[in-house]
Amino acid sequence: MDISALVAQNYAASKTATAPDGSSGNAFIGAAQDFMATLRESENTAMAAMTSGTDPHALVQALAQTELAVQTVVTVRDKVVEAYQEILRMPV
Repeated sequence: MDISALVAQNYAASKTATAPDGSSGNAFIGAAQDFMATLRESENTAMAAMTSGTDPHALVQALAQTELAVQTVVTVRDKVVEAYQEILRMPV
């Protein structure tokens, strides 16, 4: 069996396995939209609490959700930067 044909066949098989599909791209877009929606809701709740004196419990809950969302985004960002730096350290 020709080794170059075998290599080409394995490369083609692995290329489809690592190719991004629409679902993963949509997952990142959906996560970003959820994050922005959480921030907007918290801002609206905070403005309502300051102007019309709405429920303070709702304000605390919205701020806790915002804090959790920001911590999650920062953790993901740190992991992406760490992975990028690891790639840069790879010998060529």
